[in-house]
Amino acid sequence: MSRAATLETARLLLRPFDDDDLDGLAALCADPDVMRYFPETLDRSASEKFAGRIKAHFNLHGFGPWSVEVKRGGRFVGFVGLMVPTFKSHFTPCIEICWRLARVAWGQGYGTEAARAAEDFAFGVLGRDEIVSMTVPANLNSRHVMERLGMTHEPADDFDHPNLPPGHPLCRHLLYRKRIAPTVPMPSEARI
Repeated sequence: MSRAATLETARLLLRPFDDDDLDGLAALCADPDVMRYFPETLDRSASEKFAGRIKAHFNLHGFGPWSVEVKRGGRFVGFVGLMVPTFKSHFTPCIEICWRLARVAWGQGYGTEAARAAEDFAFGVLGRDEIVSMTVPANLNSRHVMERLGMTHEPADDFDHPNLPPGHPLCRHLLYRKRIAPTVPMPSEARI
C-alpha cells in the first residue's frame, strides 16, 4: 500500500504515527485527566501495543489516527483521525472520527481543527457519505467538538459499548453522525 497521507491545517500537521511519537503517546495515555472517559490509563507497555495497533490500522486501511503536531515548535500533542471499529453494533461497519489530545493542547481549538481535516479526508479522499463519533454522556468537551463539526445525535442511536461489561460506568455511549448527500453526476444530455 502507498504511504499514508499527511494532512495539514493552518496550525497543525497530521501525519502517520512514528516511533518518535511513542514517548508523547505514553505520556498522553498515562494522564488520568486525558483518560478520564476511558476504562483505564495505559502504562508504557500498553501504549506500545496501542501504537502497534495504530500502525497496523494504517497498513490495512491507508488511514488511521494521525499524530498531531503543532507546526510552531513541532511538538506532538496527541492524535486525531479515522478508525474502522472492530466491534459489531447497529451502526457498523463505519468510519469513526476520533481524537485524544494532551492537556497542554486543550482549549485552543486544535481538536476541532484537526478533526475537520480528518473529516475532509473521509468525505473527499475516501468518498464516504457518513462518519460517526462516540463518547460517554459526561464527556462534554468531545461532544462539543462533535457539534462544532456539524455532527448530530439521535438518542435512538445510543448504545452500550460491547467492549465493556454491562453495568460498567462508561458502558453507555452516545453516537453522533454526520452525513453528506452523495454527489450524483448529471447525465451528459441534461439540459439546463
